[in-house]
Amino acid sequence: MKLLNFFLVLGLVLFTSVNRSETTRFDLTVTVTNIQNAKGKISFGLFRKQDSFPIKGKQFKGVFIETTKSKTKYTFQDLEKNSYAVAIYHDENNNGILDKNLVGAPTEAYGFSRNARELFSAPSFDDAKIELNDNKSIEIWIK
Repeated sequence: MKLLNFFLVLGLVLFTSVNRSETTRFDLTVTVTNIQNAKGKISFGLFRKQDSFPIKGKQFKGVFIETTKSKTKYTFQDLEKNSYAVAIYHDENNNGILDKNLVGAPTEAYGFSRNARELFSAPSFDDAKIELNDNKSIEIWIK
C-alpha cells in the first residue's frame, strides 16, 4: 500500500511540474530610445509570425504610450514562448498612423526589433524576430 501511495504522489508531482512548464508565460520589455521630442505618442506593435508584420491593425498586441522623454518603455506581459517582432513609431501629431510623404517614405520616426532596417521597405519578420523563451528586455532605436 505504501508503495502504491508513493507512485501516486510521484505521478502527481511529475504531472504538475510538466503542466507548469507548458503554461509558463514571459514578459517582453521594449525600451524606445532616440525620441527627438515629447510630442504625441509612441506606438508599440507586437507581431507573431502569422500576423502581417509590420501592418498596423494586424498586430498581435498594440498600444500607444504618451512620451515626455527621450526614452520610453513598455512591457508586453504574459506572452507564450514564441517568435515575436516589434514595430515602433513616434506618432507626433496623434493621428494614429505613421505619416508618409508623397513617395511613401515615413516622415515620423520608426524602428523595429533587433534594430532591423531596409533601405526602401520594412524589414522581414525574420530579420526583426526575437525568440522569447524567458523574460527579455530589448532596446529599439528610432529614427
